[in-house]
Amino acid sequence: MEQHYDVKNIKAIIGLGNPGSQYYRHRHSIGFRVLDELAQEYGATWRTAENMDYALIRVNDQEIFLIKPTTYMNSSGKVLPWLQKKGIKADQILVVHDELEKKFGEVLLKFGGSHKGHNGLKSIMNMIGADFWRLRFGIGRPEEREEVPNYVLTDFSKDQESQLPLLIAKAIGIIFNK
Repeated sequence: MEQHYDVKNIKAIIGLGNPGSQYYRHRHSIGFRVLDELAQEYGATWRTAENMDYALIRVNDQEIFLIKPTTYMNSSGKVLPWLQKKGIKADQILVVHDELEKKFGEVLLKFGGSHKGHNGLKSIMNMIGADFWRLRFGIGRPEEREEVPNYVLTDFSKDQESQLPLLIAKAIGIIFNK
């Protein structure tokens, strides 16, 4: 059955990244950057709970949790029990993550699918399966496969960094059907 995205069905947005200012500009932490911009746009305040920083935004009459796991990428799924206790189901979750398989600048929604080696997605899928929404933020792929771990854990190029404000705004527009 094909799924149709509607932000009205989303109750939580999880941005993937690694905690700590030393990792903030890394390609792997783009999910954190998108969520920080969302929190700022909606005047939300970040709070800390076990395994995460979270904020609550109100869009029209809808409340949406913004979640930044503080467990490092490979254990991102540890935030799921907290959301499940709030009655939030897998198909009500949108995960914002870096995507090697898309060139830099491509931002696409997808429902379900595999983790394609992305350890943050793998951790989430180990907790709730694959039936959740993803906002895939293209970061491109290095030429050599063995360069991938180092590539995702380095900063965007200066040129790419200069384009991020517009691309983050594009991502937010996609999230809210704008």
